[in-house]
Amino acid sequence: MVKKIILDCDPGHDDAIAMLLAHGNPNIELLAVTTVVGNQTLEKVTRNALAVARIANITGVPFAAGSARPLIRQVEIAPDIHGDSGLDGPVLPEPAFEVDSRHAVDLIIETIMSHPPKTVTIVPTAGLTNIALAARLEPRIVERVKEVVLMGGGYHVGNWSAVAEFNIKIDPEAAHIVFNEKWPLTMVGLDLTHQALATPDVVEKIRAVGTNPAKFVLELLEFFGTMYKSAQGFDYPPVHDPCAVAYVIDPSVMTTQKVPVDIELTGTLTLGMTVADFRSPPPADCHTQVAVKLDHQRFWDLVVDALERIGEVKI
Repeated sequence: MVKKIILDCDPGHDDAIAMLLAHGNPNIELLAVTTVVGNQTLEKVTRNALAVARIANITGVPFAAGSARPLIRQVEIAPDIHGDSGLDGPVLPEPAFEVDSRHAVDLIIETIMSHPPKTVTIVPTAGLTNIALAARLEPRIVERVKEVVLMGGGYHVGNWSAVAEFNIKIDPEAAHIVFNEKWPLTMVGLDLTHQALATPDVVEKIRAVGTNPAKFVLELLEFFGTMYKSAQGFDYPPVHDPCAVAYVIDPSVMTTQKVPVDIELTGTLTLGMTVADFRSPPPADCHTQVAVKLDHQRFWDLVVDALERIGEVKI
């Protein structure tokens, strides 16, 4: 069964791979790509998204730019991980088309409202500003969305602070809105994505594909790996965002646990923490779950398969 998704992202090395996975997998219909400030400024991540579209020959899909700053807080970006462009490493081509004239929030709403209920999944791999604004601007989307599968948070680990993950911490108020709406929500957080390491055997499988998009991924991983080693001490880089797309493709690629999750907004040391309550069985109306364990080989097989299906693209 083909899954219809909106990918809301801030490319970003792992966002770029998430785009390639969504485009290349036959069980995903990419309805729209929307961008939001995060790994770099809105202008930069939007240009990066359009460049990735050209690299993978993504056509016929609207791309729209969204929020240039969080709901309340000042902009935080991550050049120490993603570089000055947000996608340092590869030489990026000029985009082949321009962004949609609509604001990303409007595109999200219009896409959901124009499809039958419970057929569109939102996949945010960035800060949640666009998604929170969409839910506030048109509350009817909450009951129409099939589910929200987001990369963000961590129930036992943080990376932008001791306990908070970047996508959540840069706009915790937006995250609070998104996590507390009553749509089904799966949090694919650091506890899971830190298992998605681009190990040497993975790199060799991607190298064997031999196409321009595959070479692009190798260049991403080389730069990303160097920066992750320097900034966070990882021997091999964890590739976060494609994990959320992989869950939509095949939920059995990871195990999940239903648990209430809320966002800390006032803690001096814990701002942006995704607080998951594992103390007792979840209530009957619990609408949130967290990803726990990844099938590493099956995950990377999905990525390699997508690259093979994309095939060669002349730029």
